[in-house]
Amino acid sequence: MPSIALKRGDVIVGVDTHKDAHVAVAIDGLGGIVSAPKIIAANREGYLELLAWAKSLGQLHAFGVEGCGSYGSGLAKCRRRHDVKVYEVARPAKKGLRRLAGKSDAIDAEHAARTVLSGTGMATPKLANGQVEAIRLLKIARDTAVKAHSSTLIPLKTVLVTASDELRGQLEALTDHKLVIACAGLHATGNMAEPNVATRHALSHLARRWLALHEEIKVHSTQLKALTSAAAPDMLERFGVGFDTAAEMLITAGDNANRIRSEAAFAKLCGVCPIPTGSGKTSGRHRLNRGGNRQANAALYRVVIVRFRWHPPTIEYVARRTAEGLSKKDIIRCLKRFVAREFYHLLPQSPVEDAAGIPLPT
Repeated sequence: MPSIALKRGDVIVGVDTHKDAHVAVAIDGLGGIVSAPKIIAANREGYLELLAWAKSLGQLHAFGVEGCGSYGSGLAKCRRRHDVKVYEVARPAKKGLRRLAGKSDAIDAEHAARTVLSGTGMATPKLANGQVEAIRLLKIARDTAVKAHSSTLIPLKTVLVTASDELRGQLEALTDHKLVIACAGLHATGNMAEPNVATRHALSHLARRWLALHEEIKVHSTQLKALTSAAAPDMLERFGVGFDTAAEMLITAGDNANRIRSEAAFAKLCGVCPIPTGSGKTSGRHRLNRGGNRQANAALYRVVIVRFRWHPPTIEYVARRTAEGLSKKDIIRCLKRFVAREFYHLLPQSPVEDAAGIPLPT
């Protein structure tokens, strides 16, 4: 544990991050609070002020920062530029520490510092400065467009249900794409207070919105295919893997994939590691993991379902495990674990860094 090697003069800083300001608490290597909480602005000047304050308290060991993927992103990047160790720590569980100790920014910052001191419950933050970060941002744009694209068709069909019999007779039998094209060509002429005119107006604009989102999704998909092909070509060649699955795996690992120490750790990150359920005289079986990155877990599930039906080695495995008495749910859990192991070894190599994400000389 880090606390065994640290001394009274060593300083660990925990930071509770927010949109406009961050709150920091410093403790020494033996767990004592060094100074009153420090509040700094969430900008470059504030980050430099915090660094100078931390160094003035003693030998700076590391920072523990909450939310390195959101409000703490700028602070984490600034610390790495100054060769300072940065660890991402999880927020306190609401049913555990927060219920006993209460809730405030200073308490959360102290919890972050003590997490680093204990050496447990912390992780190396993603660098978010390379191609994978670009993939993440494009995927956000595409996913939100796909969601809006799907939700636009529902009100269009709902409006059509209450349309006039003549209009329904013309449009109701069409397939989705032909329906949208036909609705986009409708013209609402006349008094907008008339329901028939308003119906045509609503159908026309909903259809044009759907078509605009359709074209937007095409653009995002083309860009994502190009980026994932460049970042992980071997992964895309595997059976049942599309650009969206490859993008999700890359995003889960981050630009510095070497922060994940083993394929078992990657499986846990994806929520596919088995969870023991044995106690006393119970059977000692394992259950499904409901933690980890659920988007990555869903991506692994899609790959498994495709292979379940079309991949001969997987089909043979399913038949063998079924004969051994495993349920379909258990077989899928095992297959997701196998696929996670396969993907871990296909992640792109990143620069060699230490445990806190600081690049090491080669």
